[in-house]
Amino acid sequence: MSPTPSARRLRLGLPRRAFSQVLLMQVAIAAGVAVLATGLFLAPLSKQLDQEAMRRALAIAETTAQDPDIAAGVRDTRPTPDGPVQREAERIRRATHAEYVVVLDRHWLRWSHPTASEIGRRVSTDPSAALSGQAVMEIDQGTLGRSARGKVPLYDADHRLVGAVSVGIAYDSVRARLLGAIPELFAYAGGALAVGALAAWLISRRVQRQTRDLAFSDISALLAEREAMLHGIREGVVALDRAGRVRLLNDEARRLLSLGDEALGRTPDEALGAGRTTDVLTGRAGGTDLLTVCGRRVLVANRMPTGDGGAVATLRDRTELEQLGRELDSTRGLIDALRAQDHEHANRMHTLLGLLELEMYDDAAEFVGEVVGAHRVTAEQITEKIGDPLLAALLIGKTAVAAERGVALGVSERTRLPDRLIDPRGLVTIVGNLVDNALDAVAGTAHARVEVELRSEGRAVVLRVRDTGPGVPAHRRELVFTDGWSTKEPPAHGKRGIGLSLVRRLAERQGGSATVDAADGGGAEFTVALPEALTGAGPASAHPVSAAPDEPGPGDHAPDAAEERTP
Repeated sequence: MSPTPSARRLRLGLPRRAFSQVLLMQVAIAAGVAVLATGLFLAPLSKQLDQEAMRRALAIAETTAQDPDIAAGVRDTRPTPDGPVQREAERIRRATHAEYVVVLDRHWLRWSHPTASEIGRRVSTDPSAALSGQAVMEIDQGTLGRSARGKVPLYDADHRLVGAVSVGIAYDSVRARLLGAIPELFAYAGGALAVGALAAWLISRRVQRQTRDLAFSDISALLAEREAMLHGIREGVVALDRAGRVRLLNDEARRLLSLGDEALGRTPDEALGAGRTTDVLTGRAGGTDLLTVCGRRVLVANRMPTGDGGAVATLRDRTELEQLGRELDSTRGLIDALRAQDHEHANRMHTLLGLLELEMYDDAAEFVGEVVGAHRVTAEQITEKIGDPLLAALLIGKTAVAAERGVALGVSERTRLPDRLIDPRGLVTIVGNLVDNALDAVAGTAHARVEVELRSEGRAVVLRVRDTGPGVPAHRRELVFTDGWSTKEPPAHGKRGIGLSLVRRLAERQGGSATVDAADGGGAEFTVALPEALTGAGPASAHPVSAAPDEPGPGDHAPDAAEERTP
């Protein structure tokens, strides 16, 4: 079995912690850069010193060649160790600290040399270029060793070529200057390395704090685990950067928000548009377990700021739970209605029993007729005006509940609705929410009354629910349709504040609208307009079109979605 990467790393003596690895790499990089910079500096420095030595030798040679006594001596005398040419050349050599100053004639014979025995002998290097009138700079090997040389032609007063002058600068002096510069260069390089090591240590300390002193393999494993966790949990996760742009969406968040990869790098306002969901994600709506409606889904959102200035928001799908809660509220309302009817029925039975015990048979018969007739009249009045059986049954049940709560619930005389609804379940949800909302608003007030008006105008349906409650202040008439807005205590099954928001969304889904205004005589009047709510004209009943699986069903109203009203 092959050794694991960790085992190989330990065997090579490399540290596992990210701090140590980064520090080691940074120091190695700084040392490499210092060595490279030193080498890159020394290479041109050596060439620069060679060029400087050759130019210096050439300048000495040119100065020597301009001395008329030297040219005259070469022309008029013989090469001797104590001749005028040797004396003048030696004077110049000592004054300039050159290695040698050699004067030669056109036959390559030396007229001057630091070694007197070399005078009168041929030079060891080819002087043809200088004797042809050219100035020469070179690094060459001669009888006195390696040197930087400058050679120039020698002319007499009549500008006739009589020889050449060759000056050499000892190469050891150039090398000494180069070696003398190395300690200073190494000092600078050492200083740069020390600064680099300090910077590496500071960077490594920062990396250590940010990585919690974990090894790179541990960080990689944590990243893989995070990706698996984020995309595996059944809760939406949205991460925002410090600029408010979306930088991460897990699979559940994509599903709940109906977003794709195009949302990455954009702000929630750009990806989702205006709305409560956007306000929650951006932090404009504060709090915990905030309720919001996105499309057909009811979501609970929480937002947590991060240390880098961004934020992470989590989203939970409560659609099914809200549907169950609304069904529970509907069932509770039905139970209340049955209890009210049972209580009323018991009272009537007691009255009837008393009449029979008193042998007032005619009065008993009349009482039974009145009771049955009143109930029948109420049911017949509703069914005559509302052709859809779901809506009629809803309003009949709400009438009994309202009676027990001391509220008069009536149907307007202008109500006329045929049995041709395209989406009866959606309209049942709208009516149920508005009626329950109105009952809550007028409960406990004097002369409490709620009136429902449903009428058709061509293929459009207009719903109005009026109450005699405190009404809705003008500055809050849009706020009451916001997700999560409510002034009442939450029910046992969850949050309040989605009923009126759901009403508006259902209306807008059908191309309609939902508004609230002041009712005549006080109170509130909610108006819902559905422009395409009825099938084609005709007296025949139409089969209701069922709502989508995740849309609200019959009785899916939220009596807990009350808006804030003035006292």
